[in-house]
Amino acid sequence: MSAIRLSCAVNNYHWGKHGLASKAAQFAATNPDVTIDDEQTYAELWMGTHPNGPSMVYGTDTQLDDVISENASVALGASVSQRYNGNLPFLFKVLSIEKALSIQAHPDKQLAQQLHAMRPNDYKDGNHKPEMSIALTDFIALSGFRPLDEIAAFLDVYPEFSALVSGAAPEFRRAVAEGTDSERRSALKALFAELMMARDEDVRKQVEALVARVSEPSCNGTELDVSEAALVRRLNNDYPGDVGIFCVFMLNVLRLRAGDAFYMGPNDPHAYIYGDCIECMATSDNVVRAGLTPKQRDVQVLVDMLTYDYGAPSHKLMQPEHKSSVHALYNPPIDEFSVVRSSVNAGERADLEAIDGPRILLVAEGSGTLCVGTDEMPLGPGFVYFVCPSTVCTFAADTALVAYTAQCE
Repeated sequence: MSAIRLSCAVNNYHWGKHGLASKAAQFAATNPDVTIDDEQTYAELWMGTHPNGPSMVYGTDTQLDDVISENASVALGASVSQRYNGNLPFLFKVLSIEKALSIQAHPDKQLAQQLHAMRPNDYKDGNHKPEMSIALTDFIALSGFRPLDEIAAFLDVYPEFSALVSGAAPEFRRAVAEGTDSERRSALKALFAELMMARDEDVRKQVEALVARVSEPSCNGTELDVSEAALVRRLNNDYPGDVGIFCVFMLNVLRLRAGDAFYMGPNDPHAYIYGDCIECMATSDNVVRAGLTPKQRDVQVLVDMLTYDYGAPSHKLMQPEHKSSVHALYNPPIDEFSVVRSSVNAGERADLEAIDGPRILLVAEGSGTLCVGTDEMPLGPGFVYFVCPSTVCTFAADTALVAYTAQCE
């Protein structure tokens, strides 16, 4: 057992792209048992062992988790197996986003264990969920609180925003002007709490006024317009009258191109707005939501859990470490995973050196052959392989090939 091809679960959350416009659908369609419906949404492709979407050994009914359980020290490596109790420590995904998905954060381990113990039906496991996203296409997201002077300026520019936070705004302005870091974080928390807990009727009234003001013909932008006016219109179209629309004025806006990445640590607010991305995370499905969602909202939990770090959007971005002209390593500050992006020119070969832990490899573009020892396996968009420790993989590219490999060592 060195490399095993997988078939992977795709889900149909309402915010996904339709039909083959979705990268998740395109990749899932490499399995001949999957039929793509142009009228259906395809939101996420899951690669891993999470019970909500377990990967299968291609062409069989055997789950990857069963393969790992047979001999975890071989499948994961002795060190990874011991550290994570014989479990694959990461979950790898492809996300395809047409409608924004929720203002959310993921709990740290301590809070995750508390939430799981108190509400196991809502929080299915006790693990944390730090995650990293790498854009496959042009991509828009919200992540982390803006510099505080920007938020203060928006309070002056948008009276609809300031009307919903009139209680906390004076102290927030004072703290921004002359407060300590602790005072600023406390004032930011109070401002965010007042916004997210505003009465629904007040929110709807202010959204209506705001949308009317930013919907003049001169304000119309393109699909990738990340101006405040364009984002307000987009989010109101996705979730009419939702309080999360005002998070445009509090959270950093990221516009990424293919290959750009950002990291979301525990207790870090974020939301995906549009595009396709690779996502890797610790194996968990714990999400605390507070806006832009039809799902359950835990506003008080979210308000209390956040760190209230703030700063320019550049501090959210991750710069890959270029290991060679072929391989770039995205290495977030956690133990559970890193991701390698491999770009191989047509007609060339490139080795992905062995590590002492497991890998899941996804082809995003191009075609060719994966050579493992004397075995040769096909590569094409959406092909997924589980690779065991101490395995050298050679990409032999027929056409220009791009692959993403999640790994733990």
